[in-house]
Amino acid sequence: MHRVVVIGVAGVGKSTVARGLSERLGLRHVELDSIFWQANWTKLEQGEFEARVREATRSGGWVVDGNYSERIRAIAWGAADTVVWLDLPRVVVMWQLVRRTVWRIASGVELWNGNREGSLRDQFSRDPARSILLWSWRTYGPTKAEYGLAMQDPEFTQLRFVRLRSRREIDRFLRSAH
Repeated sequence: MHRVVVIGVAGVGKSTVARGLSERLGLRHVELDSIFWQANWTKLEQGEFEARVREATRSGGWVVDGNYSERIRAIAWGAADTVVWLDLPRVVVMWQLVRRTVWRIASGVELWNGNREGSLRDQFSRDPARSILLWSWRTYGPTKAEYGLAMQDPEFTQLRFVRLRSRREIDRFLRSAH
């Protein structure tokens, strides 16, 4: 594994696993959210986002985490040798996401480019653009179906897919990575 993409729904632990894997393998970590989300939660223009992802995955070894559009997937997956799918049960994802979100709000930790998690009030919004909790809940099923199909897609036969369905499997995978 020299070029790895870590995928999964919001809150599943993509960035945490990608950081651990990049350290274990001695590879650069590329977090797509840090490229896409500019100051004040401004979205990077699509063409520029694609160019930056292409540049980040052009050479050397790396571990990329994030999902994004099919065009971004084509760039990252096209350059990758391995895709690690964190496919944890919804209840586990939601528990992790609630804990993470509350911690981020309470601590005021900077996420990317000066951005911070929204307010607790935002998390109770019925608008998934304001609530990461609602976003993850609503996208869980479709994302799972999409990645299940992608594993079977002839376009990606050059990739090794690793589907991890529990914290135990994730821990075992990270320990064995080399």
